[in-house]
This record gives sequence, C-alpha cells and structure tokens, in this order.
Amino acid sequence: MFTRRHFIATSAALFSTPISRVALADPTAQQAQWAAWDVQVTPENYDPATSNPWGLQPRFLPVRVEANAGLVPGDIHVDAVARYLYHIQDDGTAMRYGVAIARGNLYEPGVYSIRRKAKWPRWTPTPSMIRRDPELYEQFSDGVEGGPTNPLGSRAFYLFVGDRDTYLRIHGSPESRSIGGRASSGCVRMVMAHIIGLYDQVSIGSTAFLYPPEEAISARS
Repeated sequence: MFTRRHFIATSAALFSTPISRVALADPTAQQAQWAAWDVQVTPENYDPATSNPWGLQPRFLPVRVEANAGLVPGDIHVDAVARYLYHIQDDGTAMRYGVAIARGNLYEPGVYSIRRKAKWPRWTPTPSMIRRDPELYEQFSDGVEGGPTNPLGSRAFYLFVGDRDTYLRIHGSPESRSIGGRASSGCVRMVMAHIIGLYDQVSIGSTAFLYPPEEAISARS
C-alpha cells in the first residue's frame, strides 16, 4: 500500500492532529470534513485532462480511449505493464488513468470483485505487513483514521474473492509521484484527485481484473 520512506516521512503528520470522536460520530460533520479534504487534494481550477501539479508523465493523466469489443461496462482493468487502469464505459470507450502497482512479488494478478468502497477510509496494516516489519507497523495494528496523509488517501475500492477480503485495494495515495512505478505493498495506487472523480462511477459488485506485469490489457487508446 505504501513505502517505508513514505511512512517515515509522514507518520508524525498522521497523528499530529487527532480527529474528534464527536465529529466522527456526526454524519454532517464527517461529510463536511470529507468535502474539505477533497478540496485540499484537488488542484485549483482542476481539469483532469491537463492539471498536473504532481509532475506526472502526461500519459498518466485521465483520458478517454477506445475499448476493445466484449469488455463489460463498469468493470476495471489494470494493465500492470503500462501502469494504466481502465474503467469501461457503456459506449465502447474506457476512462484511462495512470497507476502505481506493488513492488516485486507483492503484486497479485487476478480477478476480483469490488465488494466495498469508501471515502477517506481508515488504514490498518495487514497481518503480513506486521510480520514483515513489526517495528514499523505493529504499533498501528488498531488502524489509522482517514485524512490527506493516510496511506489509503481519498478513496478506496476493496477487492474480494468471493466473500474473502484479500486486503488488496485500489486507492488514492499521498505519494502521487509514485504513479507509473512499483511502489506499494500490494495495492494499486491512483492520484487522489483522479480517484475522487472515478469513485461515483464505480458500482459495488463490479469486477476488477489485475493483469500480470508480463501481459497487456485488452483495451487500447
């Protein structure tokens, strides 16, 4: 989900301003907080096709492309070779976004169901992350509240196989400059402003195809 460098650089910020439990329990206050955070991570005069304060390669900005015949509208396809995520549209096109994928063998190709999605979600290190690096993660085993420096960022799609949560996510990331690379501990990362725009277009129950790094996706520009 995130790199050791990111965690060390931002762990103090994650906990320097506690979120009021009253605010968390008040849906109106929570919605207001989410809206404020959305503004914070979205560039002024935002145009998805051209806004690029993150310094991304232009090819990683959102663009509508032609999709190959036979792809199901609403599904997501992640091309691990080119570092693209495609969201298939009803008219035979797809919205394409740049992504980062996991480091080494932490990337898990497969076919997943999006069984949950969340705005400004909590982050909890997985048991395997804690086992790999207990001195870094164990202290956060109870989870971290959402916010602009949280590793899951502004939005998250939760990937399941059947009823089993895989702990894999497609999520926004504070580390926008990692887009196009291999950086996470298993998840697929997006720019936070980009996934905010995608979020309402993705339905619970949609399928997410994560292709192996050696294979290309069946959608083309």
